[in-house]
Amino acid sequence: MDKPCPGRERDEPGEIAEGLMPNRFSVPKHTEHGPPGTKGSVLVVDGDPADRVYYRTVLQRAGCTVVTCGSYDEALDCLKAESFGLVVLSQGSSEFEGRRVLEGAISLDRGRPVLVVARALNMGCYLEAMRLGAADYFEEPVPERDLMRAAEACLGSRAVAA
Repeated sequence: MDKPCPGRERDEPGEIAEGLMPNRFSVPKHTEHGPPGTKGSVLVVDGDPADRVYYRTVLQRAGCTVVTCGSYDEALDCLKAESFGLVVLSQGSSEFEGRRVLEGAISLDRGRPVLVVARALNMGCYLEAMRLGAADYFEEPVPERDLMRAAEACLGSRAVAA
């Protein structure tokens, strides 16, 4: 049995916070997807609390169990302590600070998909992320339907591979 991430608690099903990505768009309260936790576990890594709420909300509505981290060091600890079917990772700045988490996630499980999200598209970071093994790269704001599709595709491909 996996230990919970150091210093983190798993988001409880049903505790979906309504959130906005500032200056972006809201998450509708209605969903047609299953209850949280039925599709797989996702680690969300983003320094912006509003972004973490948005990703958690969308992914829980897609039926995922979600753990959020506000720092790259915390994310690396979580990856070592717990098994996740998917990682949604903020690139950070154009220096691609999230690279360490991408490398760590892939080194611990080569089959684990990692979705990298960036505030602004950076071709160098995109190419590096894909070379390191990212499953996809999105520019924020990531529309709810695109995030749900990507998560379902990644988690579904893991279930088939298992």
